[in-house]
Amino acid sequence: MSPRSPLAVRMRPRSLDEVVGQQHLLGQGSPLRQLAAGADAGSPAGPSSVILWGPPGTGKTTLAHVIARGPGRKFVELSAITAGVKDVRRVMEEALTARDLYRTTTVLFLDEIHRFNKAQQDALLPGVENRWVVLVAATTENPSFSVVSPLLSRSLLLTLKPLTDDDIEGLLQRAAEDPRGLGGRAELSPEALDHLVRMSGGDARRALTALEAAAGVAFGEASDGGSEAVADTDSAGVSLAPVTLELRHTERALDVAAVRYDRAGDQHYDVASAFIKSIRGSDVDAALHYLARMLEAGEDPRFVARRIVISAAEDVGMADPTALQTAVAAAQAVQLIGMPEGRIVLAEAVVHLATAPKSNAAYMGINSAIADVRSGLGTGIPAHLRDAHYQGAKQLGHGAGYVYAHDAPHGVAAQQYPPDDLVGRDYYQPTANGAEREIAARLEKLRRIVRGG
Repeated sequence: MSPRSPLAVRMRPRSLDEVVGQQHLLGQGSPLRQLAAGADAGSPAGPSSVILWGPPGTGKTTLAHVIARGPGRKFVELSAITAGVKDVRRVMEEALTARDLYRTTTVLFLDEIHRFNKAQQDALLPGVENRWVVLVAATTENPSFSVVSPLLSRSLLLTLKPLTDDDIEGLLQRAAEDPRGLGGRAELSPEALDHLVRMSGGDARRALTALEAAAGVAFGEASDGGSEAVADTDSAGVSLAPVTLELRHTERALDVAAVRYDRAGDQHYDVASAFIKSIRGSDVDAALHYLARMLEAGEDPRFVARRIVISAAEDVGMADPTALQTAVAAAQAVQLIGMPEGRIVLAEAVVHLATAPKSNAAYMGINSAIADVRSGLGTGIPAHLRDAHYQGAKQLGHGAGYVYAHDAPHGVAAQQYPPDDLVGRDYYQPTANGAEREIAARLEKLRRIVRGG
């Protein structure tokens, strides 16, 4: 490995024992260990193909490289962003030749397989089914929705968990001491270590990149004579005494915090919950913060738009009937223009909802009505409201006595609409907020006329 390679590449594990985290997948006799052991490709117990599903920086690429280090293995990497069907077929042909002529198994690492369309994924099937290759496919999206069923059924699906702070801390300490890393030339102060862990957001690659940048700042400062920790250097001017990485070094190297957000885990639900509750609580600034947090973390803007539509109906309701129109328009606009411009549309909808008067009266009304239906109330339909169009309906009394509302003064007729056991039941209780203040006054008059009060 070239010393000029990035620290994250130099520190890539050479065996499963060096892998950080994912211990639930690395037990003795586990499929990953069997796969890394390197059975013959043509044997019944030969290597299978795997789909690695997990957040960025959790070790998907690393595991592929470890598997490829097995005996008689050849590593080929493709990116679903740039590769096409021709590239896949070429790899399959070369893999078949390597297997038959040289008894070499090709490990094909396909990054971001969720970006492959159906035709591209189908091109992988012959090689996977006939074991021409060991496919190691990586994805950050749920494979159940992004990988075709035939390929999914022929592969082991392994779910990688986000790395813990302890995992990242151990990795950084190892990188500082390992000869492949900083080789003991840098020592991490507790404050700098904590900052790097926090900045990594559970991403091992980001953590190592941050450490390398901070070390560069510290070494540069030391070479300029700015560090008292450096007393001796070799003939090339390289420090022989370790440099202490202080908090100031990490702060100078990194000026943007990593967003801790897992689209499939707690952060996804926690941030979305805080987002909706901030809108409901009329804190527009907090709502915009959580919106930015989701978008910067790569959350699907369509998910955000759906939550805004729900909030418009549930939390704003009839206090401002135009809020739902804004929310639906925003959802359609995001579909039409995409990101990053879609953030402007979503922000406008969030500002409208957060600053609008609030009412959950319609939401509570339907919940109350559903509760009565589930408890068995509301039996039957008044005869005068029943359908009288079919033959024989009139003999049953359907429609008899029905008053056509448009023939009544003000278009409101006094007659019974609910079932007998629900007469007088008020489900909708408008608030005095926003437009509902006027609705409440009108509703009182309507109920009085309709019920003959």
